[in-house]
Amino acid sequence: MGKPKTIAEKILSNHAGRDVYAGDIAICDVDFCFGQDGTSSIIIDSFKKLGVKKPFDRTRFAMVIDHSAPSPNLGVSAIHQKMRAFAKETGVGLYDIGEGVCHQLIPEEGHVVCGDLILGADSHTCTYGAINALSTGVGSTDLAITLASGKNWFLVPETLKIVVNGKIPKGVYSKDIILCIIKVFGANGGTYKSVEFYGEAIESMSVDARLTISNMAVEMGAKCGIMEADQKALAWVSAHSTRNTSPVKADSGARYISVKEIDISKLAPQVAKPHTVDNVEDAKSLEDTKIDQAFIGTCTNGRLEDLRIAASVIGNRKVHKNIRFIIGPASKNIYLQAIKEGLIQRFIECGAAVISPGCGPCVGTHCGVPADGETVISTANRNFKGRMGNPNSFIYLASPATVAASAIEGRITDPRKYL
Repeated sequence: MGKPKTIAEKILSNHAGRDVYAGDIAICDVDFCFGQDGTSSIIIDSFKKLGVKKPFDRTRFAMVIDHSAPSPNLGVSAIHQKMRAFAKETGVGLYDIGEGVCHQLIPEEGHVVCGDLILGADSHTCTYGAINALSTGVGSTDLAITLASGKNWFLVPETLKIVVNGKIPKGVYSKDIILCIIKVFGANGGTYKSVEFYGEAIESMSVDARLTISNMAVEMGAKCGIMEADQKALAWVSAHSTRNTSPVKADSGARYISVKEIDISKLAPQVAKPHTVDNVEDAKSLEDTKIDQAFIGTCTNGRLEDLRIAASVIGNRKVHKNIRFIIGPASKNIYLQAIKEGLIQRFIECGAAVISPGCGPCVGTHCGVPADGETVISTANRNFKGRMGNPNSFIYLASPATVAASAIEGRITDPRKYL
């Protein structure tokens, strides 16, 4: 019997076939890996340079065309063509335009279950920690190694434990809570750490909401952001995957480099100001800030629950006449369900433009690049200079409720008056 382990130490031990602890180097079997259209071109080139004829398991790798979908230019079209050709040649999975964002599709399509080790050539792969997986982003060449061998090497991370207590106040959502956490720890406060999230606030959240928390763990520098698998998580996973799950809990006595308790019972709606995610203030204190564009979507907040929240804030109102309001469902399934529920009709009638499922304006290649000097409020996860395609614009990050309220008023708005 080895020493007590954190969740990350347990999952990496299970996949290394031996006991490993923080600071150890482990060679681990990987359960699933993937790339997107910003990273798959280099994955394909690197894989071919290895001289390997076929992937280790064609059912355990996929590519997702989501960052620039549909293609906005000739260069991107060539990359998409290359991805489609590689998928045909090798038989690996491909999710083409309109299917959605990789971080919604990969768990939604059943590729992730509790206890898995997942690698993605995208930094927000940490999202799946909400369903008790150790998932993390790597570079394209590292991903090519896994595609060829089914394995990769890991430096076992130290773990931070964050306990989020308190009843979640009206008008406050998981996005507000993770922005508050990042403000407390700073943008580098979790660098190369595994973060374990606990507490009554986390337990009260839906899986949709928890995915938002894990998604933004990387915004405090973390390698992964993991939660235990309770009945909600297990039910979500079994509804999306036929694979057997192996839920993992931290041992009593596991070693944490820090344990921090945060009480959110009096938290107000939060907004991250340009140009860093930890530059966070109450929405109310920013109500003089005029906006030009509002965007709800992305791998952070484009899920069905997010669209429902936004629609409930908008009601039968119209967006401000000077505002461009963009909605991007995170997947085709979410889009279809939002149509069935009348959410899409409500968005269009209020004056929004609903775009094809995918990353949309978040990455700044198309679908809403702001002009010089313009201000955007977005449900995305990053607001550094140039993130949405223009280094001379200003990006604020907030919950779907705050973004919707701001779209109505034409300025940053505390959404509680609309709830």
